[in-house]
Amino acid sequence: MAVRLRLKRIGRRHRPSYRLAAVDQRRPRDGRVLEELGIYDPMTTRPEQEVVLKRERIEYWLSVGAQPSDTVRRILEKEGVVQKAVSSPKAAP
Repeated sequence: MAVRLRLKRIGRRHRPSYRLAAVDQRRPRDGRVLEELGIYDPMTTRPEQEVVLKRERIEYWLSVGAQPSDTVRRILEKEGVVQKAVSSPKAAP
């Protein structure tokens, strides 16, 4: 079973908020999750409540091979949970 760390949309229309969750990658976006790992609320007025993470559990899932989605990777890099990936320059043909 391949596990992804991705966002699950909650909230109402025009006021989105998201839960960061560990999910079997074959499940739909808002389907059943293995574990809830945090909250991301981009519309909040309080910066300290924009991202709330369970760091230990996220590190555990990453250590057992879970792959974060692109958006989740950016959030985790911003929060300092994972190191920013260094991309190597491509060789010119």
